[in-house]
Amino acid sequence: MEKTRTFPLNAWYVAAWSHEVGRRAPLARTVCNKQMVFWRKSDGAIAALEDACWHRLLPLSMGWLEGDEVVCRYHGLAFDGKGQCTRMPSQDRSNPSARVRSYPVVERFRFVWVWPGDLALADPALVPDLHWNDDPEWEGDGTTMFAKCDYRLFVDNLMDLTHESFVHATSIGNKHVAETPMTTTHSGRTVTSTRWMPDIDAPPFWRTQLGKPGNVDRWQIIRFEAPCTIVLDVGVAPVGTGALQGDRSKGVNGRVLNTITPETDTTCMYFWSLMRNYRLRDQSLTTQLREANANIFIEDQIVVEAQQRAINERPDQALRNLNIDTGAMRARRIIDDMIASETQTAAA
Repeated sequence: MEKTRTFPLNAWYVAAWSHEVGRRAPLARTVCNKQMVFWRKSDGAIAALEDACWHRLLPLSMGWLEGDEVVCRYHGLAFDGKGQCTRMPSQDRSNPSARVRSYPVVERFRFVWVWPGDLALADPALVPDLHWNDDPEWEGDGTTMFAKCDYRLFVDNLMDLTHESFVHATSIGNKHVAETPMTTTHSGRTVTSTRWMPDIDAPPFWRTQLGKPGNVDRWQIIRFEAPCTIVLDVGVAPVGTGALQGDRSKGVNGRVLNTITPETDTTCMYFWSLMRNYRLRDQSLTTQLREANANIFIEDQIVVEAQQRAINERPDQALRNLNIDTGAMRARRIIDDMIASETQTAAA
């Protein structure tokens, strides 16, 4: 019996940052248990193929690029961006059936998105909105974390920020996060959880960013888009300056962009960036915030990888839920529904 999948295939997943895919060498990535190879063609478009030569299955990523084609290191077979073999050095003519699977690719918001499922359903309009990543009104940067855990553990982590009070107590968290309830709504493939913390002490990170004494009004608005993209709308403003009523101009605003791509059932790639709408074009601040945020995420990585090890040791023990898990539970339900729908379609 086929093992139940933990991720839908009919979805856009980030495989790399745009700057990682070039014309000098192919890039190997694993997405949803599928080995893929990426490269950039002369017109700037990105190609993505199954990372296995049609002939003897050597990974094409071990080869090299010639013009717009990738060449297998083993016997020199060349493949174009659509997966068709265009050259077989040992034969007069190429076998027309010699081809490998190609994958739809969209380059958007500084990311390279790939669709591992049904080619006919790969609608670019379904790429999650992460426009802050290349919006001139916002500034920031991020990186990639390669983690040894089920990607859904990071979804759980981001949908419940009460852990900040304990895991990140020295940076972005304090007691008010855990003590303040959230409201959660959902619609279609999205879940939104909102927490407002009026008139509280600012945690160290936000105190530094605001640069002013006194209590603050703090907000956390978490928006999940299935299967694995989460935007955190976060910030603080001096008490009573209008943030609670919708005017955040006296405070500091951030967007933490997160999209987690399953590599395998128990490994994932976590792409994130920390964006801000103040002190634009300040590269020193961008670097400082990126490094600080990377350290915060390492604290998360330690937790979720430890979770995964415990899950591996107790495969029959279910995760339990509290009130704080409402957003995560709803997100998982949407993911499960997407997988079930694909399974039913395939069976039909």
